[in-house]
Amino acid sequence: MLFISGGEIVLVMMLALLFFGSKAIPDIAKTLGKGMREFKKATNEIKREFEDNTGDFKREINDIRSTVKTETKKISQDIDQVSSKMKNEANKLTKEVEQISTEAERTTTKLEKEVDDASAKVEKKTTKLEKEIDEVSSDLEDKTTRISQDVDEKIKDQ
Repeated sequence: MLFISGGEIVLVMMLALLFFGSKAIPDIAKTLGKGMREFKKATNEIKREFEDNTGDFKREINDIRSTVKTETKKISQDIDQVSSKMKNEANKLTKEVEQISTEAERTTTKLEKEVDDASAKVEKKTTKLEKEIDEVSSDLEDKTTRISQDVDEKIKDQ
């Protein structure tokens, strides 16, 4: 730490002994010891006051931290519940849509078949009516031709 070797420490001790004398060194050491003790005591006092003053802040911060955690947990649970309900509702709606879609497909298929059947019936009746019309028309032409011939004969006879 101080980068002082053993020889340097001995040299400093010798100089102190020469300057202060052998009787003064114990008093100086005693005074230095008291000063260090007072310094340590003052340092500990400052630390204690600092911890006392910041202890309130630490407690408040811990209280706030625990409140935030509690509220966050509640919010998370609420979100999970809402999410679960929404998933259930979405699944229900999906099933309902699938059922409606299936029913619509069945109904569409049934209606297409009914339309095809009705179309076939209409086509048959149309064909039958066309034949009947052709027959009636042919009969009318025949009758008209005969009537015309009869009229022409009667006109000739007169």
